[in-house]
Formats: sequence, structure tokens, C-alpha cells
Amino acid sequence: MSSTFKVACVQNCADDDLGKNIEQVTVLTRAAAGAGAALVCLPEHFSYLAPSDGQLLENALAEEDHPALKHFRGLAGELKVWLLLGSLAIKLPSGHMNNRSYLLDDRGGIVARYDKLHLFDVSLKTGESYRESATVEAGDKAVVAATPWGKIGMSVCYDVRFAYLYRRLAQAGAMFLSIPAAFTLTTGQAHWHALVRARAIETGSYVFAPAQCGVRRWGRATFGHSLIVDPWGEVLADAGDGPCFISAGVDGARVDEVRRMIPALTHDRPVPPINS
Repeated sequence: MSSTFKVACVQNCADDDLGKNIEQVTVLTRAAAGAGAALVCLPEHFSYLAPSDGQLLENALAEEDHPALKHFRGLAGELKVWLLLGSLAIKLPSGHMNNRSYLLDDRGGIVARYDKLHLFDVSLKTGESYRESATVEAGDKAVVAATPWGKIGMSVCYDVRFAYLYRRLAQAGAMFLSIPAAFTLTTGQAHWHALVRARAIETGSYVFAPAQCGVRRWGRATFGHSLIVDPWGEVLADAGDGPCFISAGVDGARVDEVRRMIPALTHDRPVPPINS
């Protein structure tokens, strides 16, 4: 198993035109593969966003019917690259949907599925309010998947605020962490870089964080700044605020080096009683 490879993160501004979004992301994915990326990571809801969660749910599709999944499985096989599909809205028999991330191998096979665990129910001072739990059914499993370069721990967007998840993923063998996102402009400006770097630092892992950018015609703004961060917390690439892809070299030996220097993953202790 080789521990060195190039990873890329695609950054796009998806709206409610599924065909257009797929076309734009395909162009960026091809460019990333052409630049030598062996793993290309796409953002949360990279193929479709709607003006409301209700409309997103109305247009969700069962896994076997989803055109984006079918298309990118074919593209992975054509380009001979691994693809991390940040997330798709997958319709469930219950009438809700999962916010589901997929890892595809270089033949287009589905290696792993991860359903977002933590749902974005927040109210911001700007007046923005989100209730993802009204339409999305939370997942019930953490996922670590094997790749040719080592194990990757999967997550989606709001998960990044829950450090215990990433500690468990790393302790289960993950050397790389994926955090595809569509962070709001407000929370992204305040917290995105700090949170992503913290997840890398505290676990001694590479973090691949492809994100959505830009402003949609109905006003929803996403922060962008897709990141590739090394196990020491160094930002290897930052996509800024426009559609593009970024890439960086990854060396699994760097994970081992950092975890030997600071073996925090082996230093857990029971939390003592809290005096109050």
C-alpha cells in the first residue's frame, strides 16, 4: 500500500439546476484528475441546492434513481480516480431523506456510505434559521473506509463541531478525515478555518474539506474556502471564495510522525466528577 498520493477538493456553487451543477462539477473533477489527483473530494449537496429544505426534500431521490450518483460512478471509472461525493439528498421510505456521503473507488464501485449524524438546527443573529431535522433523518453509524493509501473517516458539514466523532474515527484507524460542507457565510467567516484545523491537530490526521461557495439567486450565501490540512494543522491549500479545485500532496508517513510526537489519541482518561 502506497502512502503517498495527490488529493483534490472541488469547490462549486450549486443551485436548483441539477444538470448544470453536474456539468460544472464534472469539468472541475476532470481538471483535478488531469492534474494528477488520485482522490477527488466534492462538497456537501454539490449537485443540488434549493431555496428551502422542503424543496430539497421534494426533489430528493432514492439511491438507485439518483442521476448524480450514476453519473459520478461512471466518471470515477472513466478517470480511474477515487471520488468522495460530499453528499446527496437521498429519499427514504419514511418521507424524510438522508444527507448521504459516498466514497467511490476508481472503478466506480461504492466503497462506503455515510449518513450525516449531526443535523444543522440553528438560529443566527443575522436572522438566518435552519432546521435540517425537519426534513433529514440523522444517521446512526460512524464510518471508516479503506482506501489504497490508508483509512478515511467520513463526516458532513455540521459534524465538524463535534470533536468526539473525529477522535473516535482516528482511534478506529482513520489517517484522513473528510468534511464536505456547505457552510453559511456567517458561520464560515467566524469558525470554518479554526474548526477544520482543530480536527486535524487534535487527531494528527489529514483533513480534506471541500466546500460550497457563492451566492444563489434566492440569497443563500456559502463560505467556500475548501481546505486541505496536514496532521500538524498546516493549511496546504485554501480555495478562496470562487469555483475551482485545489490539490496537495499527501504522505501517510506524516500522520505516523505527528502521532508519535504527540500521542494524544492514546492518552484518554475517564472524565472525573464535575464540581459545581
